[in-house]
Amino acid sequence: MAPEARIKIFLKNSATAICAGLVVLASFSLGAEAARRHYRSHHHHAPEVAAVPPRALPYPQLPLPFEIPGAQYLPLAWVDVKGWSDDDHLAAYKTFRASCRSINAQTGASEPKALEQKALGSSLSEPCRAAKSREPTDDASAKTFFEENFSPLRISRLGEPDGFVTGYYEPVLDGSRTQTEIYNVPVYRRPSNLFVRGFNQASVSLPNKGPVYRKIGRRKLVPYYDRGEIEDGKIAGRGLEIAWLKDPTDLLFAQIQGSARIKFDDGATIRLNYDSYNGYPYTAVGRILIERGIIPKEEMSMQKIREWMAQNPDGAKELRRQNRSYIFFHEVNLSDKDEAVGAQGIPLTAGRSIAVDKSLHVYGTPFFIEGELPIESDRAKTPFHRLMIAQDTGSAIIGPARADLYFGAGADAGRVSGRLRHPMHFVMLVPKSLDPAMRAARLPVPDPRPSEKIARLFPQPPAAKPVASAATSGKDETVAVANPVPLPAPRPVIEPVREPRRHMKNRSHQQ
Repeated sequence: MAPEARIKIFLKNSATAICAGLVVLASFSLGAEAARRHYRSHHHHAPEVAAVPPRALPYPQLPLPFEIPGAQYLPLAWVDVKGWSDDDHLAAYKTFRASCRSINAQTGASEPKALEQKALGSSLSEPCRAAKSREPTDDASAKTFFEENFSPLRISRLGEPDGFVTGYYEPVLDGSRTQTEIYNVPVYRRPSNLFVRGFNQASVSLPNKGPVYRKIGRRKLVPYYDRGEIEDGKIAGRGLEIAWLKDPTDLLFAQIQGSARIKFDDGATIRLNYDSYNGYPYTAVGRILIERGIIPKEEMSMQKIREWMAQNPDGAKELRRQNRSYIFFHEVNLSDKDEAVGAQGIPLTAGRSIAVDKSLHVYGTPFFIEGELPIESDRAKTPFHRLMIAQDTGSAIIGPARADLYFGAGADAGRVSGRLRHPMHFVMLVPKSLDPAMRAARLPVPDPRPSEKIARLFPQPPAAKPVASAATSGKDETVAVANPVPLPAPRPVIEPVREPRRHMKNRSHQQ
């Protein structure tokens, strides 16, 4: 064979071999990829398959504007607040401005520490600044002020439709500066060995609930004396007596009210206010008389309790000691014309001031209270719809919709307040900066719901628990995370036809 022919045959065979090799490599590559797909579809734990990251929803769980433990609340429109237009808003405005003087005087350094745990926090400073420059002269302008600066919020204890009110007043009692045969019931100031954890013993303000101790030596702490031990003389003779009263029942009711005026034989008067207590929870003696069947519930009043105690001195002693709580007083510099000073540190306003749970609420908060109360008589159902201002507290006032209504000083105020133990509607006025309805309006709208046909194609597993988002790392926020959207099933693996490859290999081998 000629050399040229041999070269042509060699080149032809070489080209055929190269083409066959390329086909084999291509077939091997396609087969390997198919194998990898097949392996991935049957081995979900394969390390080279990356997990689908969770998909963060576009609407994170924003914090609530405020939260009151154990409470339920509902935003209202002003037209839905029953009796709102019938109140004397100018009288309520004057009481609110009195609270604002105390709020505006608070320093920025001390304010957050005292208010950060409470629902409204320091938000009342905004309407108080607005009130500082306004001096309404009629009811309409005062009403407009509240509507422009607050939003109404119906509030009650969780699971209950209404709140609950009682009444209190300032007793006016006869007394003596010294002990006599007639005046032999001591009124004590706070003992020096009374100790509350976290507070200096000489602190002006001590909590009105929680444990209270008696310090023995430098370190040993034991619960303080209860009412029975104090009445038996455990702290007598230490110079703690402020004054002396005739009747232990007078002292009991002065302690329940938290203040008193004591008139002496020489015409002088001293004013006493709540200072501290001995650490035991308040027990209502009226409830005990009801439970024992002594006084029917529908007839219960402060006057009924007084009458029973006067007729049963031995039983009265035992009944008093059922209430182990004991109140200590301090003397305040007020004239007879001034009202009692509340826990906010300002004189109260009869018919407008209320005592609230200070662990939940901020002094100065307006509450609109509506319902029926026995104001005129024991059986009367007098409509009551009045804007009240939180300016005081008490150890028995516990809960988000619980208030003690202050009615002033003297016997008449005592008779009215002693009849009150009634459910009422509570509407808390919330500063506009915390309006939950306005905040809700700023939340983004969720994604539109997919059609039923599309939803059937992607069955969703149970929702995952919220986890911290990487975008908010270092912040105290959580983002709702949805489970990964399941992908469609992979295409079936189609094995390549191997017959042509074997034929090509054979041909190459043969040649």
